[in-house]
Amino acid sequence: MADTVLWHIEISHYNEKVRWALDLKGVPHRRRAPMPGVLHPFVALAKTRRPTLPVLELDGETIGDSTRIIGALERRFPEPPLYPEDPGERRRALELEDFFDEEVAPHIRRFAFYEISRDPELASRGLRQLGSLPLPGRAAALAVRGVARRYGGNEDVMEDARAHVRAGCERILAEVGPSGYLVGDAFSVADLTAASILYPAAQPPEFQYEVPEFPASVQEFGASLPDGALEWVRRMWREHRPPSAEV
Repeated sequence: MADTVLWHIEISHYNEKVRWALDLKGVPHRRRAPMPGVLHPFVALAKTRRPTLPVLELDGETIGDSTRIIGALERRFPEPPLYPEDPGERRRALELEDFFDEEVAPHIRRFAFYEISRDPELASRGLRQLGSLPLPGRAAALAVRGVARRYGGNEDVMEDARAHVRAGCERILAEVGPSGYLVGDAFSVADLTAASILYPAAQPPEFQYEVPEFPASVQEFGASLPDGALEWVRRMWREHRPPSAEV
């Protein structure tokens, strides 16, 4: 499958979700990382008419959206399965995937960009680390603040964002069963999605890329989250995150 290409953003949790699925299924693939915030919207628009990554080129088809990509991978590479065989468990796993994608992920991203945008020097270092333009501190802060505004950055929205992230952690504690997984007795798309989406809070050492420095406010918020949920996230990474299948 040398023609399988993943267009991605290295630090993005949505993109990590797809990388994890590719690596778990052992799908050889190439990775392309357009300059985040500068080139990636144009690449994504050209390929899918939507300005977001990840985008996967698979068997001559171009697929956007992490949920659609995992669905395509599950059909093309069914082992190991990410969708439970039991219809009820499969429905529940897909519902949890949707919950973490829609109710948790945007709020982690929104909160992180907002906090980073408040520190010009930190924003500048982060953009350089991501391979973006080497902007001076004030210009970098304006660039990140523009992204923060796109996601609705203000104090009231940030309080709502924190509540959604906390609710995601509480949902893990409420859903995890005696098996240690969110659905049934095996690792599924529900576990993969929750662990991918919450990686910025858990900071697992198995993450394949260097993560930009977060301000103290982000770290303090992470420390305030239910530790049992973050430990569950770290355990999913330890036990189920394989090495990269990138070629």
